Amino acid sequence: MRVLVSDKMGEAGLKIFENQEGIELDVKTGLLPEELKEIIGQYDALAIRSATKVTKELLEAATNLKVIARAGIGLDNVDIDEATKKGVAVMNTPGGNTVTTAEHAIAMMMALTRNIPRGTQSLKEGKWEKKLLQGREISHKVYGVIGFGNIGSIAASLAKGLRMKVIVFDPNISSGHIEKAGFESVSLDELYERSDYITIHVPKMDATVDLLDAEAFEKMKDGVMVINCARGGIINESALYDAIQAGKVAGAALDVFSTEPPGDHPLLTLDHVIATPHLGASTKEAQTNVAVAAANQIIAYLLEDTVINAVNVPSVTGEVLKQLKPFLFLAEKMGIMQAQITKGGIKEINIEYIGKFPDLDLKPITISGVKGLLAEFIRHEVNLVNAISLANEMGIKISESTSNEAGNFLNLIRITIVSEQETNILEGTIFGKDEARIVRINKFRLEVIPEGHLGLIHNVDKPGSIGSMGVTLGKHNINISRMMVGREEDGERNIIFLCTDTPVPPEVVKEIEDQDLVISMTTFEL
Repeated sequence: MRVLVSDKMGEAGLKIFENQEGIELDVKTGLLPEELKEIIGQYDALAIRSATKVTKELLEAATNLKVIARAGIGLDNVDIDEATKKGVAVMNTPGGNTVTTAEHAIAMMMALTRNIPRGTQSLKEGKWEKKLLQGREISHKVYGVIGFGNIGSIAASLAKGLRMKVIVFDPNISSGHIEKAGFESVSLDELYERSDYITIHVPKMDATVDLLDAEAFEKMKDGVMVINCARGGIINESALYDAIQAGKVAGAALDVFSTEPPGDHPLLTLDHVIATPHLGASTKEAQTNVAVAAANQIIAYLLEDTVINAVNVPSVTGEVLKQLKPFLFLAEKMGIMQAQITKGGIKEINIEYIGKFPDLDLKPITISGVKGLLAEFIRHEVNLVNAISLANEMGIKISESTSNEAGNFLNLIRITIVSEQETNILEGTIFGKDEARIVRINKFRLEVIPEGHLGLIHNVDKPGSIGSMGVTLGKHNINISRMMVGREEDGERNIIFLCTDTPVPPEVVKEIEDQDLVISMTTFEL
């Protein structure tokens, strides 16, 4: 497997790649977009930081790419939607630089409050502006945290250690969780109204672009100070400039800008703005941590199918994968079978989990079933990353449900497919530790091992039907390795599942279908 590192990465991460058997590493930093596009098709994995832009055009050229790992948190330089469509897993390393970034936010707040950058510059110019640069205490001030994720929660804890009153807004985290951590949960408007300091720790997305705009600044307390060590564009920079000029905002500490480098930016002309060149994650420890994490993520994905911190596919660690593996196999085989027995365009996929399952996220099993189904219909590669996205594009409705109802099996997966022409139901289970079995096809109960060259025969349940089929197959030197018979509930038909050593050719299928007691025969591969 070939891995390309296209941005500067910590030496510790590079050594992990170099020492891993089965991995071939290339480090090529500073490439122009055209240069990267020319070579990306050679690689299975791409390790990046913020400099490399993974665009739709680049992904179209990345014909062998399986995974992108960002040594850091932000992924606004990656077209995640396009990567998902192409079946490329996108991962980040949220734990590697959380402490570093939170510490930087606190450092920026302290420097802004006590005029440290201006004081340093003043002294270097031979001045002694003690009265002009008077600051204020932060103890007992209200510290408003927008975003209580990995970084925001640490920043809140550090501020609490400085004896600040910490209030938190995060619509995606319950107030109970925030309060259990020792902080007050508030609405965004209340945070604006009460905070002496506002610090931002949310990702950049449609919902957060220009989150702090002119209207937001109007709601804030006079003399508020604003810190942004998250992403540029979350603060409307023009509105911030106006708010500082009007005296509404007493100062701003910015580590990020909408455009980086910001160039000749109006905010940088203001005495009450301090800034750093996106240094939030720039410590030796953080760069080592994220490089090591990214390297381990890529290796685990390429060599073990283990997904860690992916943003476009459920994360499955090696240990969890061992527990899920039999169910992933079963669901995929059921999806493949459904695709081959169902006529007409697929409209709905319903997956039910009945009985006892491990206390694990079942989403990867659903994705595996959808992947098996779609692989039979579309030409380009379907995998666990893009299966749901492709189904959505095809207008297929996917639903899941769970039930603890008692049944004949300890656990059961039921996949119901609704097409333009019919509805088909398959049920499958796991015997023992890992023996997958399909135990129902529509009204028929049976026990099928989902592998090999299979033939599904619908026939009239009368003597002689099975024997005549066997004679026909024997005449063509086709050996039956397994046979399973299922009888229709309260009916006069049955189905026969044949597993043969070699595929049954179309002309032999027709010969069997021409027999008086045979209704139809379908062959497929699992």
